[in-house]
Amino acid sequence: MHLLAAQPGGVSDGSEAVDLGQTPGDIVVISAADTELTLLGQARSEWPADGFPSVRLANMMQLAHNMSVDLYVEDIIAHAKLVVLRILGGRGYWPYGCDEIAALCAKGGIPVAFLPGDDQPDAELAALSTLDADTQHRLWQYLVHGGLENALDFLCYAAGLIGFETDWQEPRPLVRAGLYWPGVANSDLVRVKSNWVEGRPVVALVFYRALVQAGNLWAVEAMIEGLTEAGLNPLPVFVASLKDQVAAATLETIMAEAPPTVILNATGFAVSAPGQDRAAGPFDIDGAPPVLQMVFSGGNEEAWRDGTRGLSARDIAMNVALPEVDGRVLTRAVSFKGSVRHDPLTETEMVRYEPVADRVRYVSELAAAWTSLRETAAEDRRIALVLANYPNRDGRLGNGVGLDTPAGAVELLGALKKAGYGIKDIPVDGDALIERVMAGPTNAFEDLDNRDIAETLAIADYQIFFGNLPKAVQGAVTDRWGAPEADPFFRSGEVGYGHFAVPAFRLGNVAVCLQPARGYNIDPKETYHDPDLVPPHCYLAFYAWLRNAFGAHAVIHFGKHGNLEWLPGKALALSEDCFPEAALGPLPNIYPFIVNDPGEGTQAKRRTSAVIVDHLTPPLTRAESYGPLKDLEQLVDEYYEAAGVDPRRLKVLTRDILELCHATGLDGDCGIAADDDDDAALGKLDNYLCELKEMQIRDGLHVFGQSPEGRLLTDLLVALVRVPRGAGEGPDASLHRALATDLDLAFDPLNCDMAAPWTGPKPAILGDDAPWRSHGDTVERLENLATRLVGGDATVDQAWTASQIVLDHLNAAIRPAVEGSGKAEIAGALTALDGRFLEPGTSGAPTRGRPDVLPTGRNFYSVDTRTVPTPAAWKLGWKSAGLLVERHMQDHGSWPRTMALSAWGTSNMRTGGDDIAQALALIGVQPKWDTASRRVTGFEVMPVTVLGRPRVDVTLRISGFFRDAFPGLIDLFDSAARAVAALDEADDVNPAAVRVRDETAALVASGMEETVAATRAGFRVFGSKPGAYGAGLQALMDEKGWETDADLARAYVAWGGYAYGAGAEGAAEHGLFETRLKTVEAIIHNQDNREHDLLDSDDYYQFEGGVTAAVRYLSGAQPKAYHMDHARPETPRAQTLDEEIARVVRARVVNPKWIEGVMRHGYKGAFEMAATVDYMVSFQATARCVKDHHFDAVFEAYLDDVVVRDFLEQHNPQALQEMIDRLIEAQERGLWRPRRNDTRALLDGLRARALNA
Repeated sequence: MHLLAAQPGGVSDGSEAVDLGQTPGDIVVISAADTELTLLGQARSEWPADGFPSVRLANMMQLAHNMSVDLYVEDIIAHAKLVVLRILGGRGYWPYGCDEIAALCAKGGIPVAFLPGDDQPDAELAALSTLDADTQHRLWQYLVHGGLENALDFLCYAAGLIGFETDWQEPRPLVRAGLYWPGVANSDLVRVKSNWVEGRPVVALVFYRALVQAGNLWAVEAMIEGLTEAGLNPLPVFVASLKDQVAAATLETIMAEAPPTVILNATGFAVSAPGQDRAAGPFDIDGAPPVLQMVFSGGNEEAWRDGTRGLSARDIAMNVALPEVDGRVLTRAVSFKGSVRHDPLTETEMVRYEPVADRVRYVSELAAAWTSLRETAAEDRRIALVLANYPNRDGRLGNGVGLDTPAGAVELLGALKKAGYGIKDIPVDGDALIERVMAGPTNAFEDLDNRDIAETLAIADYQIFFGNLPKAVQGAVTDRWGAPEADPFFRSGEVGYGHFAVPAFRLGNVAVCLQPARGYNIDPKETYHDPDLVPPHCYLAFYAWLRNAFGAHAVIHFGKHGNLEWLPGKALALSEDCFPEAALGPLPNIYPFIVNDPGEGTQAKRRTSAVIVDHLTPPLTRAESYGPLKDLEQLVDEYYEAAGVDPRRLKVLTRDILELCHATGLDGDCGIAADDDDDAALGKLDNYLCELKEMQIRDGLHVFGQSPEGRLLTDLLVALVRVPRGAGEGPDASLHRALATDLDLAFDPLNCDMAAPWTGPKPAILGDDAPWRSHGDTVERLENLATRLVGGDATVDQAWTASQIVLDHLNAAIRPAVEGSGKAEIAGALTALDGRFLEPGTSGAPTRGRPDVLPTGRNFYSVDTRTVPTPAAWKLGWKSAGLLVERHMQDHGSWPRTMALSAWGTSNMRTGGDDIAQALALIGVQPKWDTASRRVTGFEVMPVTVLGRPRVDVTLRISGFFRDAFPGLIDLFDSAARAVAALDEADDVNPAAVRVRDETAALVASGMEETVAATRAGFRVFGSKPGAYGAGLQALMDEKGWETDADLARAYVAWGGYAYGAGAEGAAEHGLFETRLKTVEAIIHNQDNREHDLLDSDDYYQFEGGVTAAVRYLSGAQPKAYHMDHARPETPRAQTLDEEIARVVRARVVNPKWIEGVMRHGYKGAFEMAATVDYMVSFQATARCVKDHHFDAVFEAYLDDVVVRDFLEQHNPQALQEMIDRLIEAQERGLWRPRRNDTRALLDGLRARALNA
């Protein structure tokens, strides 16, 4: 894309510019490492104040703001005689600072050296330097090797470069790695062991050598003491870097001589590269100990305590996201930087890592817990297997997206027994397991007195547990929920002997548990508008029982996802006041999780120190034709045949087709307008039927520990190779495109007009008795051929070279990965439960060109957030934005001026930032990337002439996880939106500028200071309250707590009205959020794969439906809602929410193929059907997008079909009752007006029958 007069923009996080207050000095050193600056400060103090060139030291992080750079360049750099910069991460980490200093030094003739912040050369930095290569290298090596002597020689050599005569020596390499013990110089293993207690487990403590060199060891020594107090023998090892070969070899040798049970690591970055094959590292030793990642934070303790973010974006990248690539388990930040003193000679603050005692204790106890798990024999290990439950109904026990949770749990229990765990009386199948769960306490507490309460927690034991929680936690729970005795799960006994009913039962040493509800079901009316609701006493009592009474060595939270990781608290680097920690404590957490959801899995990793064991998605299959769709397809085929041989039949066939269309509602779904002639109407219908037939739907559910077989395996493999992978060439090409090429069909089967007449060749291999008249027919034939080839029912012709390459790769790599996933999932769970290291793996949607995420059974990681949006995501986002605005113009005759976009963290992790790229494209801004690192470094505002349309004023409603994972993207979009609003452009092409200008003027007129007013008027990013998650509609819908649109709008605004960007981290701006929503013309939500759809998750109706309801109520008009299809990145599609609902209902919801698929899964299959009905009703309540004929079709497919209804009654009568109640509610609220007059009577009869069962 050619950009004309693009305006560059920098990303601002809203922080204020900092003036370091220094005076000019001769030698200026800028570094990102405080340890290095401290060491240089110590070296400078070895010289007299007046007998040596003056030295100024500055931390690059304090010069993050561009204005700070400008001040420092003008006041300090301009007067220096020598400037040395050590840039960790290369120029891309600090582009503005590098460029400004390089320009000034070149102009002023000031010698400058840009040195890498690590021990790897950087050609880009070298090119910015003005010193010769030998001089640069010598300066660099002084700092690379470190130590006080090298620091002294660095300053002496630097002084010599500016004419001060001193003696200096060449850089002296220091030991790359070694052992450390407090108070012992040059420690060795014998001296370290002399401090141990014989028989205790060994825990390696790995940290950077720079801390030893700078004497910055307070945090290290605190960890040594904490581990000792936890009953462990610390093995403290410092390393220059885990990538340094000498350091790595030394570390391996040390750990071979003293094998650790657990490794605690405080170094940053990763040995492996994201998305690449895993590289072996020094932690790959015999015994495979787990590696727990702890953080020496670069922030200060006060900001950490007061805020909810936990860590800075830089800390997240270096100390969290990249270490996850190596499979490390995040624990906590154990120290923060604090100032020791101000150094007058260098005019900088000398800082050190100051430990936080309770964080040190937590990490030490977690290390001890992993050690205990590892060293306890399998037969003696106590494991808690926890099933999720929401909504809080008995028909929805064992929630797990895409997972037959009960069957998978039974599979895992059997594997545990086979592995020697002390387990007995395993239920025979998933239905039997659920029957046991339902016999005891569930979150449907109204029936608690009729349940078999097998496990309890005495009130005295709970009070001890509760009393040991932090005062802030105790106060928050008591203030919200009162005394424990008021909890609905508390049961009175004799005086002083009351207890909590615990939703659990034991199978020997394994407890099967049901996770308690968050609390919205206990007091619905009072909690709907409480986004950071603290959990009730029964919730804490459950985890108290699990940890203390049952004494679990580890917990398995089974399936995506529970509610623990979504409790109030910091985003990561939790404090003791954060509720996930208060509940779970320092307990190993193993979490089977669907591989295509890196975002929500990452939430569990970062907030509950979970080891993910990823699992397969459900098998995918073609929707194909059925019932009335098949009848219509046959009639359409007859019509086109008759057009050539018997025109007299056309009128009869046309009438029959259109009558059947009208009776089923298909005419509206496929867009047939009242003024369409017969040809136009039939063309639309023909295209629609073809597209429905080729849609990908789930065929049943995945069972943890089992790989698909037979037809399910074949269909999934075809789905994996249908779209291109990687570069899209050779073995990574689309199989369907390869077949089209080999057969000389001269069309793209992944992107064609399905209804267009087929005039190309008709190879015999594709022939059958069915009509072949359209592109859609050709696509169907290619699908059938691909299925036969993959399934082994056909062979490849020798001339089909392109197809053979794809199939060879499929059979050599992809098929074994799929077939091996079931066993790998069990092996992964057993590995984690053994207290051993679980291999990391990539994550993503396998059928969206990502078969590299297979096999499953690994501890998946997500993305380097600094690279988001990726160039590939920008390409898709730009194309999608163009299609979207063109569709709006087509529908409404005008360009859209205002849009609201829901941006989820998990989808942006999965896609590399499709949503944010699309939003940037809509406002006319393109990201800028650093070529070498691929990190986003800024943006360019594109001229309107390039856009060819007006800019769109976009408001983002981000999810809570997006806020936590992508603080840099918030700053990117906020900065870009403000840059656009500041442009001097015509009002008709820049609506954001008009609105910001007018709002600012109004706020100033009301008495607000102009800068504050402009900041407030510029907010375009809104989200959940800091520390909270969700959109606020789930409990409202589940508990039937709404009456009008106003109730829905108020809940949505209450939960999402917190502004982010320009330094605001969740400022309460509900009124401003309402102002934004009042003017929204269109809603956008993107879906990036077909492994799920918008009717199998409550999140879609909460966000997409919620914003639609809010806009409708606030503006008085129903906005247009667009549900963009990004499942095929090459060919995004612009469609409305109404169209997507219709497609999903037709292709999946009432499709006998899908219904038969879920019926294979008993209770959980019925659960899925009830959930679908739930989400349909909720979508109609919020977005008004579900048509009466869709409800009619569901009623007839689920409840009026005797076979399906009998299935529901047999396997999950609670789900049947929920469906009946939901559909009656839909009628009573006027959301569904049935076509049949007997529908309500039938529903009432079914309800009575269910109640009397």
